[in-house]
Amino acid sequence: MGSTFMGLETSKRGLTTQQSALYTVGHNIANANTLGYSRQRVNMEATMGFPGVGMNAPKIPGFLGTGVQAGSVQRIRDQFVDNQYRQETTKLGFWSAKSDAISQMEDILSEPSEYGLNKAFDNFYASLQDLSTKPGSAATRAVVAQRGEHLADSFNYLSKQLTEIQGNLKNEISVESDKVNSIIQQIAALNQQIGNIEPNGYLPNDLYDARDSLLDQLSEYFNVTVDYTPSGGNALPIAEGSMNVYIKLDDGTKVQIVNKNQGATITANGYKPSSTNADGTINYTLGAFDKSDTYTPFTNFTVDMAGATTSINYDQIDDVGSGKMASLINSYGYAKKSPLTDDGSGGWNTALASVSSNENLSDGVYPDKLEELNLLAREFAKKFNDIHKAGFTLAKDGAPSAPGDNFFVDGSDSPNDTTITAANIKVNADILKDLNKIAASTGEGEEGNGENAIALSNLKTTTIAGLNNASAQTYYEGIIGNLGVLGQEASTMTYSSTTIQLNISNRRASVSAVSLDEEMTNMITFQQAYNASARMITVVDETLDKIINGMGRVGL
Repeated sequence: MGSTFMGLETSKRGLTTQQSALYTVGHNIANANTLGYSRQRVNMEATMGFPGVGMNAPKIPGFLGTGVQAGSVQRIRDQFVDNQYRQETTKLGFWSAKSDAISQMEDILSEPSEYGLNKAFDNFYASLQDLSTKPGSAATRAVVAQRGEHLADSFNYLSKQLTEIQGNLKNEISVESDKVNSIIQQIAALNQQIGNIEPNGYLPNDLYDARDSLLDQLSEYFNVTVDYTPSGGNALPIAEGSMNVYIKLDDGTKVQIVNKNQGATITANGYKPSSTNADGTINYTLGAFDKSDTYTPFTNFTVDMAGATTSINYDQIDDVGSGKMASLINSYGYAKKSPLTDDGSGGWNTALASVSSNENLSDGVYPDKLEELNLLAREFAKKFNDIHKAGFTLAKDGAPSAPGDNFFVDGSDSPNDTTITAANIKVNADILKDLNKIAASTGEGEEGNGENAIALSNLKTTTIAGLNNASAQTYYEGIIGNLGVLGQEASTMTYSSTTIQLNISNRRASVSAVSLDEEMTNMITFQQAYNASARMITVVDETLDKIINGMGRVGL
């Protein structure tokens, strides 16, 4: 036969368990607007029935239930949806960063424009046409020189602005690397706290949420995967354990960045120009990114985990699914394998043989566009100079007519126009000092001859072999057209990734987020169950009162 007081214990368990459920509902409601919070529930389970098993167990007609208990307080998450969300966050991080980088480039190379490079070309050619009709006019020659300076300044401005944005991208890579390292250390610290709590039989749900929120942030930068190490001790079967985090590479291999309570430090490296030789070649050394404006083509990430170093080269994360860091590097610029030396295993040597100052060491959105601008400036200047040198200067003020000199030179006024870039192109200082040196004539000493000026103005439609047999302006229009395609692709993919991520986020919220309507319903349910258990205690109390105070009073 069961104990007389058994009903009290059963109902008391009901009270405490429903009370725990009510407290959990209150916790959910309080965190309804907390970012990254997952709703929690009390997993109720029936307690062991009466009597127990054994030879001495009392014989009663049935196996009596003894009530309920809170087995655990568990958060509600769907790991599959979480993985989907992080994968899409990685793609969004890539396209969003690329869209921002290209958008800034489009702001600089804004065409059509009244102030752009195309307009500078048009004005320069128009001034040459005017010169062909008035080759002896000092005012017309002054306009040609000014328009030539404006064209050179336009090249200089575009190169300078693009280089500055490229420098900003370099700093962003350094800053974002610091953020990644901070996230990694925070995950490792949370692993430590979770590892101290779980062996005691508890589920630190709020710490799980904080850790998953950090993993969501990390997935924006890299394609990450995780596994878990059990905490041991008296940890519950549903305890998650310590999270181990890895960067997944394009070849399917992984590099660990969090191992239980240890976090790695990730450093971005690149080749820095260290010195210039007498023959003009440049020596480079491998080192970590710094805050300087010097362009340092990215080579690899160094992952330092407790003294063990692993290298991640750009070609190992050169993929849309590799996140924001890969996108920033793709925009900023990364070192080519050639002419830089390879260590034989896909990595990079710590030193590098001398490289010509004209050698393009990098691939990437900004290096490619800067190289295209450099090529345009150099090939246009060489072709223009060739025509200009075929003409003759104006014989005036006692100076004889002579063959023309280079009209465009590099920033050091070098007579060698093969070193011209968009950054250093300028009008020959000798011509600016003496405008009569503009070679508008095709004949020596022919003051009224402006045929060479016509030939120079016809360069507007003349194809140039070094520009893929396109004219200078047509080649520039091709640069702008290609940029527009890149920008449209990045913008479209950013919108697509944002939409997909939002849909997945809504699906995840339908599983994990707090619904106030649902919590209010649960609150009423648990409250009524609590009241019913309290009423049962009253019933048992009245029964016991009758037994204790009403029995044994016969005849009194």
